[in-house]
Amino acid sequence: MKKFFAIKTHTADMDIILLLLRLVFGYAFILHGWGKIQMPMGWMPPGSPVPGFLQALAAIAEFGGGIAIILGFLTRLSGLGLAVTMLVAVYFHAVILGHPFVNTSPAGNGSFELALVYLILSVLIIITGPGRFSMDGKIFGKV
Repeated sequence: MKKFFAIKTHTADMDIILLLLRLVFGYAFILHGWGKIQMPMGWMPPGSPVPGFLQALAAIAEFGGGIAIILGFLTRLSGLGLAVTMLVAVYFHAVILGHPFVNTSPAGNGSFELALVYLILSVLIIITGPGRFSMDGKIFGKV
């Protein structure tokens, strides 16, 4: 388990980039999750096919995961929770709702572009880890 959370050795430049990525990415998820965490079991419209407990898991993954990503605490686990949440969001928007990748219409009826970008960034964080400027680095050390 320690190996899963230990940080990989990167150059100082890469560690700074990972820190900046974590700050922006985590803050975005805190903002996305804030409204959801207010009503964790019912943030989707009435009649949604997604059960309340899965809505709560998504709210926790986004809000709590955003905080953990910023701190660099249990980063890969948080990234995994966000990746699963974004995978479901991409599927929901692309397949269930039939939204395009990017919606260029003035009405802005939805797209799956942002969810896919967040999914890829989550996978990047899982693979690279948080970098040396993180709680994981202090707690679990280096690989």
